[in-house]
Amino acid sequence: MSFSKKIIPFNTLHQVIQKKKREGLTVVQCHGTFDLIHPGHIIHFEEAKALGDILVVTITAEQHVNKGPGRPYFNDDLRVKSLSNLETIDHISVVPYPAAKEAIQAVCPNVYCKGKEYENPAIDVTGNIHDDLKTVKEIGGKVAYLGSVIFSSSKILNQNFASFSESTNKLLQNLSSNFSLKKFKNTVDNFSSLRVLIIGDLILDKYSTVSVQGLTSKNRILSSRFINDNIQVGGALAIFRHLREFTPHVKLLSLAGEEPWLKSLLEKYIQKEENWIFHDPSFTTIVKHRFVEPLSDGKELSKLFSVNYLDDEKASPKTYERISNKVAQYVKDFDLVLVADFGHGIMGDKLRQIVQEEAPFFALNCQTNSNNYGFNVINRQYQRADSFSLDQTEMSLACGKKKFDNLNELQKLSKQLNSKYGWFTRGGAETFGISSDESHCVCESLENTVVDTVGAGDAFCSTASLAAACGLPLELATLMGQISGALAVKIVGNNECVSKINFLKSAESLLNR
Repeated sequence: MSFSKKIIPFNTLHQVIQKKKREGLTVVQCHGTFDLIHPGHIIHFEEAKALGDILVVTITAEQHVNKGPGRPYFNDDLRVKSLSNLETIDHISVVPYPAAKEAIQAVCPNVYCKGKEYENPAIDVTGNIHDDLKTVKEIGGKVAYLGSVIFSSSKILNQNFASFSESTNKLLQNLSSNFSLKKFKNTVDNFSSLRVLIIGDLILDKYSTVSVQGLTSKNRILSSRFINDNIQVGGALAIFRHLREFTPHVKLLSLAGEEPWLKSLLEKYIQKEENWIFHDPSFTTIVKHRFVEPLSDGKELSKLFSVNYLDDEKASPKTYERISNKVAQYVKDFDLVLVADFGHGIMGDKLRQIVQEEAPFFALNCQTNSNNYGFNVINRQYQRADSFSLDQTEMSLACGKKKFDNLNELQKLSKQLNSKYGWFTRGGAETFGISSDESHCVCESLENTVVDTVGAGDAFCSTASLAAACGLPLELATLMGQISGALAVKIVGNNECVSKINFLKSAESLLNR
């Protein structure tokens, strides 16, 4: 059979395979990523083919693979080509979904094959194996667990193909030795008991996608054709969405206006019992409107310009008094108080003082942006933070230097704030971490393919703060933050949150050594 006849587009897969079944042929299906074909795969396919007449292998499309940063190592075309060369396989199809359910429904196999390691469903951190088994039962098939020889693609890739620096490989190897995948998952599951209060600026990110047509002939103004609009929730609400993936005990305290369209938008993302958002008629809800070009595969989102809807006037003194009283009354009820200070109005001197004096564990993300540049500097606004994270510009403003020794200045700032953990993230380069026992670590960026950097720092801060509040080792807390940041840069803005499932899958891939 030629390669081209082996490959079936997903939209015709059901029709083609059902014809085979009507001819009386027994159909066997294997599904996975199959990133690097190894002897374990070949034997798995041979054992599967022995159970029927036709072997169909479905693979997850690269944009839906959630095996961690840098995966799949090989793109769809290369994975399909590798599989096509195996005589055992009769048909291959690329599935445009993240899980196997739709692939099973399309093939309707007589026998669906999984590796022997999945006989214990608890080993699957995604929990998708339960959906697989249910779907196979619904279509009238049966499940076979195969694998007389088992290898791990992730382990082989990590040991022989990893592109990380020596220091990052050493960090991952150390964590792999000290934290089994089961122990890592249990540690993350334990986050669910944490009670978290997020205080910070609510920001709505509006993305208008346009196609640039050129310059107008008379005024040389950039001319573009409108395509669509997309409104996302950012700022403290984006952090809230990340954290709620890991613990259900999260409340958001923020400040917003009384725009008629706001209520229905917020109800999509936050429940009434989680919502401590104060509305003030004199305050304009913050909207950051970015005009962007259509996203191209494999390229970072191209942003043309931004328009910010911000008031110089703040909310009324009465509203600030109500906010301060609310925090003073309840702040001690939480295990972690995370302040997302974007400098847009909610954090005043009184509120900062209450949090610094009363919070059992205080995590801080004090951000610099075009509206507050030079004014919202972390060590001018705060004297205490149990953990903090900042970027290159924020660190430069804090130490008052354009060029500086990264770890030395991070150590100085950490002592200044009496912090237990401090992180300095350098975008796509690396993150420096330091703890109160003077241990430190460096972990480079885990994802080279960047879609959009907006929100990556917030994602890092979210899980790193959870780890810090639990007193986890610095290297582990840093890796957790880096994993979330790596997942976030693959998302346009805050269109999605960092899901716990994808977080665990990334960790599983990175620590499988």
